[in-house]
Amino acid sequence: MPGPKRRQHCGKNCNMLGNIKPGRRGKIRCHHATGAVRQRLLDLGFVPDTEVEVIRKAPFGDPIECCVANYRVVLRKAEAGLIEVVCD
Repeated sequence: MPGPKRRQHCGKNCNMLGNIKPGRRGKIRCHHATGAVRQRLLDLGFVPDTEVEVIRKAPFGDPIECCVANYRVVLRKAEAGLIEVVCD
């Protein structure tokens, strides 16, 4: 029986959106969400090659406010952890 599927990391400039510090920006590489969560992220504008900026985080890191496609979106840390970003 095969083990759990491992995520491939794209390099040292690549990080998950939930791990990026406020004020940093980058381009969305891909996201690892599935089902309804994946569709909702796509509907909100979190599509590959889109610029995203982390505006601020709550004191314990959840939720995270991001700017994508010239509007602000607040995501749960778990959802932001599914979006892979290449930092500038």
